[in-house]
Amino acid sequence: MANAVWDALDGVSEVEITVTGRKTGRQISHPVWFVLDEDSVFLMPVTGSDSQWYKNVRQTPMIEVSANGTALSSSATPITDADRVDHVVGLFKAKYGTDKVENLYPKHDVAVQVPLG
Repeated sequence: MANAVWDALDGVSEVEITVTGRKTGRQISHPVWFVLDEDSVFLMPVTGSDSQWYKNVRQTPMIEVSANGTALSSSATPITDADRVDHVVGLFKAKYGTDKVENLYPKHDVAVQVPLG
């Protein structure tokens, strides 16, 4: 399964995530940028720890990541360690460009890891 998800994400710039709303309990979907590393999908909330989907994941860590008709449901792990967040930011800059990441992601205090396996 992990290989099928990895293949579905190869060459893709955006995935759709689905999280559970912490107040409504509804399934909420958002398109987001991502990077692949260490057999995981890494996500970076645009407004860092202030992002609503990040707050939802902290309360209910189950997340679905989908692209190209392939979906992965897994438990998301928030990353708050500054060195690990900086590593993810570096991966985002390498994939999307430093200027875009700096302009679109004003707050770099958290990231999220979703294991592929």
